[in-house]
Amino acid sequence: MREKEKKQLPKPAAGGGRVRGIIDVTRGGRGFLLQENGDIPILRDALGSALSGDLVEIVTRRGQREVVGRVVQVLERKRGSFVGELVKTADGVGLRPDDPRVYFDFRIVGASGAPVGHKAVIDVVEWNPPAGGGPLAKVREVIGPAGEHETEMRAIVAARGFETDFPKDVLDEADKLYAEWSDVSTYEVDTSRKDFRGIPTLTIDPENAKDFDDAISYRKLEDGSEEIGVHIADVTHFVRPGSLLDREAEKRATSIYLVDRTIPMLPPQLSNDLCSLKPEVDRLTFSAVFTVKGDEVTDRWFGRTVIRSTKRFTYDGADTALKETALPYHAELSALWRFASALRKKRFDEGAVMFGTDEVRPVLDAKGEVIGFKRTIYTESHQLIEELMLLANREVAGYVSKRLGRKNRLFVYRIHDVPNAEKLDELSVFLRAIGYQLSLPARAGGSKTGTSQKDLNRILTQAKGKPEERLITTATIRSMAKAVYTTKNIGHYGLAFDDYAHFTSPIRRYPDVMVHRTLATILEGKQITEDPAQIEQKAVHASSREVDAAEAERASVKLKQVEYFAKLIGEKREGVISGVTEWGIFIEDSLTGAEGLVRLATITDDTYEHDPKKFAAVGRTTKKILRLGDPATFIVERVSLEDRTIDFSLQTNEPVTN
Repeated sequence: MREKEKKQLPKPAAGGGRVRGIIDVTRGGRGFLLQENGDIPILRDALGSALSGDLVEIVTRRGQREVVGRVVQVLERKRGSFVGELVKTADGVGLRPDDPRVYFDFRIVGASGAPVGHKAVIDVVEWNPPAGGGPLAKVREVIGPAGEHETEMRAIVAARGFETDFPKDVLDEADKLYAEWSDVSTYEVDTSRKDFRGIPTLTIDPENAKDFDDAISYRKLEDGSEEIGVHIADVTHFVRPGSLLDREAEKRATSIYLVDRTIPMLPPQLSNDLCSLKPEVDRLTFSAVFTVKGDEVTDRWFGRTVIRSTKRFTYDGADTALKETALPYHAELSALWRFASALRKKRFDEGAVMFGTDEVRPVLDAKGEVIGFKRTIYTESHQLIEELMLLANREVAGYVSKRLGRKNRLFVYRIHDVPNAEKLDELSVFLRAIGYQLSLPARAGGSKTGTSQKDLNRILTQAKGKPEERLITTATIRSMAKAVYTTKNIGHYGLAFDDYAHFTSPIRRYPDVMVHRTLATILEGKQITEDPAQIEQKAVHASSREVDAAEAERASVKLKQVEYFAKLIGEKREGVISGVTEWGIFIEDSLTGAEGLVRLATITDDTYEHDPKKFAAVGRTTKKILRLGDPATFIVERVSLEDRTIDFSLQTNEPVTN
């Protein structure tokens, strides 16, 4: 289902009325005006150059089967710049957008030297030129030759409004900070900071990580209790409000993790060094320190600290140290895992929805070509870090909520609303079609820690290790509301927390920087003077940039999957049916996670028709069923690098019959 715009929009008129709202445009060039009580379809020739996300006014009329609309005015454009390939046209040079939802080309003006065959960023100068034709645009930046790895990666980032490089004045400011603070040990540490440099302190991160946001410390106390410290890079010590670094970080709002690189929120001098909790160097941190007896937190302390990481673990290394009693830090990791697993069990019992899916990502060589795929397994070390970070995030949010009042609008929470009734009903129908039974409360969602969450966990547990596991996990995630940043605290449905915020990753997320500043102000006994409306505006911006960054990451993975399959034409492979539409079935390749389309018209043993109630394609004569979640053997038929699509043909299948 399409995400509905959160604005109060008028009901669609039966015909002849005018309606305003946000438009959504599909890859096929069909539009929909998003409405709470039913979207209004708009045919391609009635879009009037409107694009996804634009605020438009339409006029409605009664069609043969439904009310349809025609755009009469674009009131507000979501975007004014686009990325694509420069092409030769009858009128000169044009730009063919990379975004398939942009259904027309742009005419380039004042760019006689723009190289055809290159990717470029353009700015629109005239949407509806008096002389007619496509919108007019000027080239802002030529990225590079289309099809080259570096060009395509930079184009993916630019298409979502991110900058790959930092402005010179921002880098200069980072250089000055680095020169001043590159050797923290040469400075007399502020006595207000607690010194944790003598306590065993570890980082656990992916093998290729460069920015180490968080570290954990552990020690036994004299009374037999345990002290567990969650130490987070003290970014706000270096990045001060209103500075060039701060303004740039706020604009970016997040780091971006493409398939081959990280585009950091902060310049490398800070993200990879000065703020990064590297081993065997002193680092300034902001910490949440917990006193633990058994499985319970009996006391907590928040404040600025200084640490010295004594060991940098990868996830694989930490898992090995957990298993091998003779290895260094086995005792500390074992104690941390015992506590973390107790936290995890408690969350599960309280109704937190536990996904924990493995991830498949392309592995590239130095030239950016795919040499294989790696599956990241969600192991004990991943869970250990996750639980301790969740604990710190929840405890910080709870502390601030108590100090400021639960209805305060001065703090950036991470909230997750309950699923709406329609989406849970759709999920229930889907699960029933593939043999799973989801019991819903009398009305969708139930309480925030009610039976619906626990029943979702039951389904996810039943599917564990089965071919349809990823399919069910994906469908369940899509049924959920999106987690966002806001100053309005409604709790976190998925985690089953009443209070939650992001505290643990200020190197790569701007809301964490905001949380650190608010917490520091409270701990210092000062008043928060920032305007609540501005805080909310920053939170909304961060939520939007988070979505854009996730899209960029998926696009980079998709590009490499398509390039990989372009070399596999004619190869026979195994997968799982991951989608069924009226024109075809999608199959997810088991080894790579790539998805390809089998058009129903190409299946030769029968004529197949889409049955949406069964989430299947059904043979008209044989009554054979090609159903969501079924295993399938397929042949790689064709690949379009330009459209980023893969076509399969169904080789053999043992579908279930009625």
